[in-house]
Amino acid sequence: MNIECAGIVIKPGGYDLKDIYKKIVKAFEKEGIKTYIDRSSAEIIGEKGGKSFDELCATCDILVSIGGDGTLISVARRSYAYHRPVLGINVGTLGFLTDVYPDDIEQFVKKLKKGEYRIDTRMMIEVSILGKKEKIVAFNDVVFSRPAVSKMIRLDTFIEDNLLNSYYGDGLIVSTPTGSTAYNLSAGGPVVYPFTDDFIFTPICPHSLTQRPLVLPADFEIKVVTRSKSALIIIDGQDMYEFTPNDIVMIKKAEVGAKLIHRKERNYFDVLREKLNWGK
Repeated sequence: MNIECAGIVIKPGGYDLKDIYKKIVKAFEKEGIKTYIDRSSAEIIGEKGGKSFDELCATCDILVSIGGDGTLISVARRSYAYHRPVLGINVGTLGFLTDVYPDDIEQFVKKLKKGEYRIDTRMMIEVSILGKKEKIVAFNDVVFSRPAVSKMIRLDTFIEDNLLNSYYGDGLIVSTPTGSTAYNLSAGGPVVYPFTDDFIFTPICPHSLTQRPLVLPADFEIKVVTRSKSALIIIDGQDMYEFTPNDIVMIKKAEVGAKLIHRKERNYFDVLREKLNWGK
């Protein structure tokens, strides 16, 4: 891919990232790559101008997120219709997805210009609340949650219209393999290799000793209904929707996955050992 233009998005509240932004712009421009900044991001750091996010996606070859994993996920979801590769610059804390740091940016952009990088495709989830919302895409997970701490919810899940399970408890996580190291992991779900196409079902504090996480191929279409008065659907911890007994939620693999730009030498198992402190 010939990269001639990069669109930059800064995490919300990143008022202290102006110097890092300028360093990134300088590194790209040194290699002959134009840069534009998202209009909201420009306002955050006090820069003039900027393009709307849609203009940024339509104009630029790649998108650059400055923040943590959450910022990268937001950029990947918002730009889904444009299928632009996303490069994450890690100024967050964990960094499962953002593996390039500000101090590495000048060297990495040189490699980027030479084509010495790789693009990983990560499965995404398409969610439809029938008759209520247009299609929503999720990068990590779709979480069905109780509306109040004092209440439990009942969720009936169907695979190809066949009843799979009735979950009763605090909720249910339906995760992508990438999202398996997010909320799914905290709830006791399995770590799944991120370049596979699977759904991971992990109950949240189920009111049963027999409910266990389940991994299924992403070829299936999933239907979820509730018998509870109300519940919540949370997409990637970023968007929330109400869910009632009158609603039917359909979940399936999105037609196109998210494209993430990484260092060529990046190894997923090295990341797991580092981030999860395995062997220490």
